[in-house]
Amino acid sequence: MNARRVFVRRSIVGVATLLGIAHLLPGCRKTSATGEENKATTDVTACDDLSAISEEDRAVREKLAYVETSPIPDNQCSNCNLYLPPKKDSKCGGCMLFKGPVFAEAYCTYWAPKG
Repeated sequence: MNARRVFVRRSIVGVATLLGIAHLLPGCRKTSATGEENKATTDVTACDDLSAISEEDRAVREKLAYVETSPIPDNQCSNCNLYLPPKKDSKCGGCMLFKGPVFAEAYCTYWAPKG
């Protein structure tokens, strides 16, 4: 793989990682006028919660360059052959390649079109 592609891919992963952890910072949380956290934000961040998976499983996600928002609009987890749709009471899907919650609009380097 040429150096430019490696740089672009790592840059996208780095930015996505920074955006993914921004919700953890107190100043970055959306709150209402009463100081309560926005319900929609809380629901979305449930897919960000990786506390139930091991460091090894997090490393697998990173090696596959998983990002929460696909850089390629037509290639998202929701239309990937490896995507596991959310269960009845969940907003987050899953993946056959790694453990943990997955955003429907996410992407990784192993994206495979549904066939």
